[in-house]
Amino acid sequence: QNMVMDRIFSGIQPTGMPHLGNYLGAIQNWVNLQEKYNSVLYSIMDLHSLTMPKEPTVLRQNILDTTAAILACGIDPRKCFLFRQSLVPEHTELAWILGCLTNVPRLLRLPQWKMKCTGQNNDGNVGLLTYPVLQAADILLYKSTHVPVGEDQVLHLELAQDIAQHFNKKYGEFFPVPKAILSTTKKIKSLRDPAVKMSKSDPQKLATVNIVDSPEEIVLKFRKAVTDFTSEVTYDPSSRPGVSNLVSIHAAVTGLSIEEVLHQAIGLDTARYKMVVAESVIQKFTPIRNEIKKLQEDKTYLIKVLEAGAEKAKELATPIYQEIRRLVGFQ
Repeated sequence: QNMVMDRIFSGIQPTGMPHLGNYLGAIQNWVNLQEKYNSVLYSIMDLHSLTMPKEPTVLRQNILDTTAAILACGIDPRKCFLFRQSLVPEHTELAWILGCLTNVPRLLRLPQWKMKCTGQNNDGNVGLLTYPVLQAADILLYKSTHVPVGEDQVLHLELAQDIAQHFNKKYGEFFPVPKAILSTTKKIKSLRDPAVKMSKSDPQKLATVNIVDSPEEIVLKFRKAVTDFTSEVTYDPSSRPGVSNLVSIHAAVTGLSIEEVLHQAIGLDTARYKMVVAESVIQKFTPIRNEIKKLQEDKTYLIKVLEAGAEKAKELATPIYQEIRRLVGFQ
């Protein structure tokens, strides 16, 4: 397949500093993809973030913190377009057009709507219902061919695929049907409850390792990580989820296979192994944490990166959107 014709699109909500699960599940993959493909767009999804209540000052800071974090992790604005979603108004304009091709029952069936609606006392807002249509617009506006996604976003990508096909059927072949690039990293689980994924909103402070945690905090969190009563280190997610989560983290952080990290762990009990994993995370995050601190001190630079990326994204989006306007009959 001709790599020059392929276009990657992905986005991250500005919820402040990413955690270990965000890094291993998405950001690390983004860094690899910008090296492989010639046309790559990464967006800070500030419009999406409004589906849950946000204070304006907090949102502004979160946008800058998220930008600093992903730059520090290795995203290079010379190799991709890194931009803020709301600076390209065509995203929302296309979302309206695509929303008029999408039926409500399909959106009501999506699991995120059911889950988050419950979190808002079964009184979810319109944005929460329709944000998968905006996601489809984010992707299709650039005629993206591939989208890196986690398991929890596969259904949303399927909606984008269906919308693209519906549009093509109605107005003629126009959008490529975007394909998923699934993360090879297993979903990182909470250190306190390996039955659920690691989350920023977890009330248990020891459950989530943040990218800017100090070495002491990282050691404490891994020392307190829930395992079981067997001291040997093995990988069996169904019967030993806690230990298996540590093995997954160790493999993902070092770039080794599950088999290789298990071989390294021969003769270690789980208590000592926790410290091995903690040390590998510390080694990975220390230079990133230092770079984040430097970038946070230069807000002007962060804003410039996002604005310059938005200009490039607009240049790409404008002719595509003008053609969409013509196809639907606006001009």
